[in-house]
Amino acid sequence: MFQCLLAMIYLAFISLGLPDSLLGSAWPSMYREFSVPISYMGGVSMIIALGTIISSLQCDRLTKRLGTGKVTAISVCMTAAALMGFSTSHSFPALCLWAIPYGLGAGCVDASLNNYVALHYASRHMSWLHCMWGVGASLGPYIMGYALTSSGSWNMGYRYISILQFLLTAALFLTLPLWKKTSAESGNTSVEETAKPLSLAQVIRIRGAKEVMLAFFCYCALEQTAGLWASSFLVLQWDISSETAASFASLFFIGITAGRALSGFLTLRFNDTQMIRLGQGVILLGILLVLLPLGKTMALSGLIVIGLGCAPIYPSIIHSTPIHFGSGRSQAMIGVEMASAYVGTCIMPPIFGFLANHIGVFLFPIYLLVILILMAFMHERLLRKTR
Repeated sequence: MFQCLLAMIYLAFISLGLPDSLLGSAWPSMYREFSVPISYMGGVSMIIALGTIISSLQCDRLTKRLGTGKVTAISVCMTAAALMGFSTSHSFPALCLWAIPYGLGAGCVDASLNNYVALHYASRHMSWLHCMWGVGASLGPYIMGYALTSSGSWNMGYRYISILQFLLTAALFLTLPLWKKTSAESGNTSVEETAKPLSLAQVIRIRGAKEVMLAFFCYCALEQTAGLWASSFLVLQWDISSETAASFASLFFIGITAGRALSGFLTLRFNDTQMIRLGQGVILLGILLVLLPLGKTMALSGLIVIGLGCAPIYPSIIHSTPIHFGSGRSQAMIGVEMASAYVGTCIMPPIFGFLANHIGVFLFPIYLLVILILMAFMHERLLRKTR
């Protein structure tokens, strides 16, 4: 039972990643069809992010009422329906409308699944599951590329992913009995479902909550800023060609995916706290390679090193949540962590864009370094407060 359900969760994480990179891949075709400025993609992304934040904060209440299995199945079904809506949209307002259920579905399934794995499975599975998310995020653009090449329509790319999501939804509903059986077998009999739901105010008052929220905020701010601005930094600061910069910027994400595959094996030797500290140390090394005047090759290599350092932090913080705050509180805490993460990804890259525009793009590694120091400080405070 344990391994059968684990396989289903692995498929769910691949499914989570599939649509995340579709909008960026399809937008060059979409904005022309909709006759809107290219910058309007940011509006769609913001609607999705807002829905994700709202559903992450409500995940604790929903999971305790419905159970992880039902929340996952319903959320994936919402995402599938939203993607099908994207595929039939022929105007920008319609796209924005369908972005609402997409964000609501994506946030809840992410928080609920992460908590379930943190409670019932070893740390290595958390790393490998997030590696599977990277596999899905990498496959998404290929599926969209196939749709654009074969049919010349971005709509079909969304339709293909939607069909895959509906198939997963059917499989999730068929395996609902496994979720409760697995909880019983693990000796953690529905703790996450029977504990009393916590309000946001109650969660924030928990000792260590503010620290883990800020640590998560900083991590996702660093990852998103590095991913979005790496190419621009290489082109403007190091006079590297756009093609070369884009290739090495993509290696940042490959570094995260490969690093999470490796992290799964490292967790057999190191605990979550050690993995987080290791990741922070590797990120620091990568930032120094980019910051110091060591030449273009070192700057390019530094981006890959930053990606490798990012790999263990996200899954290790999530997996350690029940240890720091207890099984009964972990769902509420992970929901708030997810919300903090999405806030970080929304606001910190634009702030760097403002600084780069008014001061200079050379601030890129310094900006990342400041975020890293704050993240490390908050994580150490979290350890002291929850020891």
